[in-house]
Amino acid sequence: MAGTRNARKGPLSGVRVVELAGIGPGPFAAMLLADLGADVVRVDRPGGSGLGIDPAYDLTNRNKRSVLVDLKAEGGPATVLDLVEQADILIEGYRPGVAERLGVGPDACLARNPALVYGRMTGWGQDGPLATSAGHDIAYLALTGTLHMIGPDPDGPPTVPANLVGDYAGGSLYLVVGVLAALQHARAHGEGQVVDAAIVDGAAHLATMIHGMLAAGGWQDRRGVNLLDGGCPFYGTYETSDGRHMAVGALEQRFYDEFVRLLGIEDVAPARKDLGRWDELRVAVADRFRTRTRDEWTEVFAGTDACVAPVLSLREAPAHPHLAARATFVEHGGLTQPAPAPRFSATPGAVRTGPAQPGADSEEVARDWAVPSLISKDAPQEPEA
Repeated sequence: MAGTRNARKGPLSGVRVVELAGIGPGPFAAMLLADLGADVVRVDRPGGSGLGIDPAYDLTNRNKRSVLVDLKAEGGPATVLDLVEQADILIEGYRPGVAERLGVGPDACLARNPALVYGRMTGWGQDGPLATSAGHDIAYLALTGTLHMIGPDPDGPPTVPANLVGDYAGGSLYLVVGVLAALQHARAHGEGQVVDAAIVDGAAHLATMIHGMLAAGGWQDRRGVNLLDGGCPFYGTYETSDGRHMAVGALEQRFYDEFVRLLGIEDVAPARKDLGRWDELRVAVADRFRTRTRDEWTEVFAGTDACVAPVLSLREAPAHPHLAARATFVEHGGLTQPAPAPRFSATPGAVRTGPAQPGADSEEVARDWAVPSLISKDAPQEPEA
């Protein structure tokens, strides 16, 4: 039954979200809201996103419901506005001006629902010289200086951090913070607003502490030479004899003392505060780690405060005893995936449903949200498999 399948028990139970289908940070932000109990209806377009990803494996669409609406067809924008009238939050990730041209921009939506929080997710933001330009995560990180500081080699290229730092950390998470803050304001004052979440803003904001250290002279504007960017020999990764790696984060003196003792270089390691001998210390640490396998070193450091951990692969991580004990990963519908985070004592989130299939929930949403236009005879139908 629909009431059972879509039971909302998380802290956002009762919050209704319209997500205009896109890629990257918008869907991830909507997934986070859905994980926490919001009723997220994803408005998919006929024909899909064009990326060729099988919707059955798109975990960023878990815990959502999907309807099909062609915003370029007659009646399409009106159907979305009918949903907006019932919603608390809308999320869209189009280039600036596109939603307006489609008839579902902020003015049209807020006219229908003055208390709506209209969340806009872009790379460059809604204004500025690059606002209408195409881009991806890596370019946004590049212009903010964030990419420049990632990587262990001051003379080599920056390391590309997948799309985690830009799209998701600098984008999705800032959008979620923004729309929830705006929702609090809307519920207190009855006033909706537009939230302009730009990856360039979020990625720059993530580096706030580093900018402070740079101003104070405690951070060089070069990668691979600082305390937290791989420049420090006791904060980095080292290869083991089997070609795997260990991660070391022994920053504080007491953790460092334990680290060098267990590593077996206590008598030969130069003083940790002697920056002029950091290269020598790095060589000593690297040479020692190459004498054993990753799993052997894991046993050496297990249960200690040396702040050393094995570097696990994506497939290995769910089986780690600590992560297994906390159920950091869960299995749903045959797919192993990260569990909702963070955790709540009274209103826990959960993976309730698998990835929403485009258009599969039109009748259910039409009934629950009182939007009959979703199932009118002219509405687009779910594509055949």
